[in-house]
Amino acid sequence: MAYVITDTCIKDFLCVEVCPTDCIHPKAEEPGFDAATQLYVDPEGCIDCGACVPVCTSDSVKAGDELEGNEKHFLESNAAYYIH
Repeated sequence: MAYVITDTCIKDFLCVEVCPTDCIHPKAEEPGFDAATQLYVDPEGCIDCGACVPVCTSDSVKAGDELEGNEKHFLESNAAYYIH
């Protein structure tokens, strides 16, 4: 199961820098960055490597299958960001 980013994200881009598949967006130069309240993991691009977890200073990156009940909606919100 893919990793997801929760709403405690501070958009510091540390996860973006280590992601080997470039599946975390939006980046600062992308449209909608200013309006985005957090970064999002594309579930289709995530290879479950976990590289993003230890670098996240806000503990916002979590494995989808380890989300608590009140966090499960982040699976949908991360996936929904990529539906255009």
